[in-house]
Formats: sequence, C-alpha cells, structure tokens
Amino acid sequence: MTAKRVVITGLGAVSCIGNSVNEMWHNLISGHSGIAPLTAFDTTGFSCRIAGEVKTPELPSLSTKEKRRMARFHLLAVAAAEEALRHAGLDPADPLADGTDPFRFGVIAGNSAGGVDVYDRNLLALHERGCGAVSALFLPLYIVNSVSGMLAIRFHARGVNFTPVSACATGCHAVGEAYKSILCGQADMILTGGSEACISPALISGFQSLTALSCRNDDPAHANRPFDRDRDGFVLAEGAGFLVLEELEHARHRGAQILAEISGYGATCDAYHITSPAPDGSADARAMSDAMKQAGITPEQVDYLCAHGTGTIVNDLYESRAINAAFGEYAAALPVSSIKSMTGHSLSAAGALESIACVMAIRENTIPPTANCDNVDPECHINVVRGQALHRQVDHVLNNALGFGGHNAALIFNRYKEI
Repeated sequence: MTAKRVVITGLGAVSCIGNSVNEMWHNLISGHSGIAPLTAFDTTGFSCRIAGEVKTPELPSLSTKEKRRMARFHLLAVAAAEEALRHAGLDPADPLADGTDPFRFGVIAGNSAGGVDVYDRNLLALHERGCGAVSALFLPLYIVNSVSGMLAIRFHARGVNFTPVSACATGCHAVGEAYKSILCGQADMILTGGSEACISPALISGFQSLTALSCRNDDPAHANRPFDRDRDGFVLAEGAGFLVLEELEHARHRGAQILAEISGYGATCDAYHITSPAPDGSADARAMSDAMKQAGITPEQVDYLCAHGTGTIVNDLYESRAINAAFGEYAAALPVSSIKSMTGHSLSAAGALESIACVMAIRENTIPPTANCDNVDPECHINVVRGQALHRQVDHVLNNALGFGGHNAALIFNRYKEI
C-alpha cells in the first residue's frame, strides 16, 4: 500500500496588510506593517490604543441579508476561504462540480474568541432592554464552531468538520489535524485554517491587564518587535487564512496546481502554566522534532523557521530556547523570522496566515524579514532575519506555534517533488 501524500492546492488570506495572498505577501517581503491607531471603538482610558484592523472584504458573493446573519469572523473566513477555493481551481459556488464526494470533502476551521461583536451587541441589549432583546441568532453566531459549520453549509462539505480551539496555536493545529485526516484516509480534500475578529473592548482590556500588549501608541508601525531587546508586547489583530489540502492522487486527478506539500506535524503540551510557555522550551522543541521526524528530514535540512514570535518578553525568550533545543548547533545558522511584526497577532488565524507565508516562501524562494527587530535580544540565541527579505533556495520550512494553556504545534512544509 502506497503511503498517502498531502499537498496544498489553494491559499486565501485576509489580514491587516492585505485582503489577498498576493497583497499580504508583497507587504510581508517589503517589511510593511499593518498596525495603526485602533478605530473600532473609543479607546479613551486604554493604555493600548493600536491594533491590526482588517479592511472589511466586499464579498459580492454574499447578499445583504446573508451578511447581516454573520458575525465578523464569519465574513473574514468566507473571504479567505473563497480565495483559497478559487486559487485551487474550484468554483466557490460549486466546489464539488468535478465529482468530489461531498462526504470526502471536509472543513476544519479554527477559532477561539467566537463572535465577540455579536456577544457585545447582545450583552448591551440585555442590559438596556432585558432578556427579550437578545437575538435568536446570538448563540448560532457567537459559538466558535459556527465558522466550520457555516463554511460547510456554504461549500456543501459533508465530511469531517470541527473547530480546534488551542488559543494562539489554533491555526497550526487546524492545518495539522486536516493533514492527519487526509493521511489516515478520512478525507480527499479539506478546507482548513483559522479566522479571528477579536478586536473588542473586553479582549483588549483582558490582554492589557495581562501586560501582554505593546503600548507604543505614538509609533504603531514599529510597535510589534519580536526578538528585539526593547520589545514590550504584541499587537492584537484580526484576520483569516485558509488552505485547500488534498490527497495527492485526488489533486492529480482533477489537474490541480500543486503549490507545496505538508510532510510533518508535531503537537505537544508544556503542562506548565496557563499563560506562560515553559522556560526550558522542551515541549515546544519536542513538537518541532516530532514534525521533522515524521517528515523524514534532519534539522539541517530546514531552510526557514517561521516563528510564533509574538514580541512578548517571555514568549520570544522561551521560544528561542526551544529552537536551540530542537536544532542544536544548527540553530545559529537557521534563518528565523516572525511575520507578526507586520500582521500583528490574530490569535487563531495567526498559524494559518503563517502557514500561507511558509508556502509562499517555498514558492518564491524568499524569506520574509522580522520588522522592527533593530537589536536582537542577546538572550535570544537565534538567527533572526531582519532588515530585508532573504532570497535563497527554500525547500523545507517549519511553522511553529504556541498557545495559552501550554499548547504547541509545528508543521513541516516542503517543495513538492514527483517520486
């Protein structure tokens, strides 16, 4: 029995630096930041008044009524998912037109915050007008799994369907679990990724209370500074990223363009602290090592590591320790960058957007820089790509993600080659 291979045939992205993959990629390799003064609500009294807000997608495929019946994280997800399907050569109006069995087509879409805009509106209505003012659509639009269900309904996907929730590691876990589902024969094609519309007074206040956010309000473009010695926290952002994953023979049968391959996935837990990563980085290192082992590659074969790199004091330090533990002496030479320096931190969407950047790095033989890293923290003993994009051969990329609760996820993407 021939081992199955899982390939990527479509990409779709919505972020504060572009509402398409091409626009986002252009800004990433140019080092352009999408962080700006926050406009979604009145920030008077907030110590953090900046964010990575998304320009609302136009979405001509949705009627006005349909848009009213969606939370913001659904709208962002639909925009990114439709781009991914089109990129894969599929019609979003009928992605099964080529004969794919609907029970072999799945959706694994990550989310953590749910429809916070819906929650805020209904909580206000409850306080001002009583329980009768709460919408019947409140729960269906608020719950986190509604994004995977809504996408399945929209695209007629009747196969595996669920929503991973692992905080900031969610996007990576979604892609990894989709990879596993295809690998074990559960599906032929899966639309996977993550979506988050998390810019709300409550969430900003919560992260602010944790002292996790940057407060460089007078210089938003330079606020998120992963691995820089003067970093002071991350910047919250919105976004959505989706990928079309397929079993190789299924992709070949329909004549799809193969963008890259997924060949490894590792997932562990620190079992240490609810918000802080483990100081020694051992569990994160194990996730990365497991992913490389499954992919059948050595650390020296990884050409680029797309780091979680939030820009908080402990995350960057502990992640750098994990990289050293997983890569040994090669860590000093391995190119590492964090695109959150430009996209901000979009929570559940982050790992999906970073997976897209990994695929683009392979396609374009280009490694995006870490913006704003003027002086690498001497305690972070890694090779941070900064200043300008690095142009070199890129065949294997590792995407690393960490989340509150001690969740770790790592993915290996590689250049597709016929065997």
